[in-house]
Amino acid sequence: MVTKHICANGVRIVAEDIPHVRSVAMGIWVNVGSRYEQPHENGMTHFIEHMLFKGTDTRSAKDIAEQFDRIGGQLNAFTSKENTCYYAVVLDHHAEKAIEILSDMFFHSKFSPEDIDKERQVILEEIAMTEDAPDDDVDERLWQAMFPNNALGSPILGTTETLKTFNRENLLAYMHQHYRPEQVVVSVAGHLSPTLIQTIEKLFNQFPTTKSYEPTIFTSPTFVPAKIEKKSQVEQSHLALGYPGLSMQAPNLLSLVVLNSVLGDSMSSRLFQEVREEKALAYSVYSYYSAYQDAGAFVIYAGTSPHQLPLLQQTITRSIDTICREGITEKELLFAKEQLESNLLLGLETAYDFMSRNAKNELVFGYDRTIEKALAELKQVTVQSVNQIINDHLKQPFASSVITPAKGSN
Repeated sequence: MVTKHICANGVRIVAEDIPHVRSVAMGIWVNVGSRYEQPHENGMTHFIEHMLFKGTDTRSAKDIAEQFDRIGGQLNAFTSKENTCYYAVVLDHHAEKAIEILSDMFFHSKFSPEDIDKERQVILEEIAMTEDAPDDDVDERLWQAMFPNNALGSPILGTTETLKTFNRENLLAYMHQHYRPEQVVVSVAGHLSPTLIQTIEKLFNQFPTTKSYEPTIFTSPTFVPAKIEKKSQVEQSHLALGYPGLSMQAPNLLSLVVLNSVLGDSMSSRLFQEVREEKALAYSVYSYYSAYQDAGAFVIYAGTSPHQLPLLQQTITRSIDTICREGITEKELLFAKEQLESNLLLGLETAYDFMSRNAKNELVFGYDRTIEKALAELKQVTVQSVNQIINDHLKQPFASSVITPAKGSN
């Protein structure tokens, strides 16, 4: 059972005791991501995530790494478009030590100018690495095409131009603006000691109460069916198509999830069978959906040899036209539901899985959305509800992103 405790300053603690495991997963989740940024701030959320690993008033970056290695723990973080998470997984008897180190990083990181300059170069290398992975690059450019006038379409890592402007003053100002107690959820799951929650509450009382805090109000993004193409030093051509999606709290989101399963999320999906198995046009072909607070997208990706790109596009378009015309079948619905139920349950095999799910439920819904509730909602999906999603979304004009080899690159 998930328990929830709200500290006096507004920090929320969600916890789930799992007595049969020996591990504890803990995450500090901040309700801020790249879409909170102004254009000149693009990449700042992710930059701050990096800086929290660079040392505190009492621990160097090496100290932090060594202290987690000595207890056999895992320490990491990530930034998404709407959240930032700092997390650790340790054996149960090291849990209080681990959360103490995490809180030290969270509250007392130094942000020295020297470390900022070093990390700027590290992130520039991270951007270059993304550009060297054309499947990632074509996807990043697709989001820029779909949402060109909104931070939802901006790269999480930022750009070379924006990174040059970051300094201690503006990083700390951004952090002060967004790292507020009302925006923080501390999620723990695993074999919890009786005193762990009290320890977390004591550590996070360092946050001052911010009575004047006003949550960020987003401008809902407008989907644009734009086309974008890039020439690059690649061997294959890479294609990504994007359609309007749904928000995280849309009542019919699970119908879109089922559609994704039928169309391109498994080896038996229509796109995998038609593009790879029947025509041998691609090694990698798939679809995915992304859902955010007030918007989303449905994306199809495939990579192929340059001379086969027109046939690949034609095959995908024909598959979309067919499902728009005929809809899905009862058999496909049944198979998709079975697959999604398995994925949901198998995705809760570790303490980290429970920690992450509980935090997301709190951030998105404000309550524990149980597995039983999710499965019950999945059972309510029908052929008709999926076909309505097809009619509402896949018949709309789509955006596209293509990366093709530059002349002389192969």
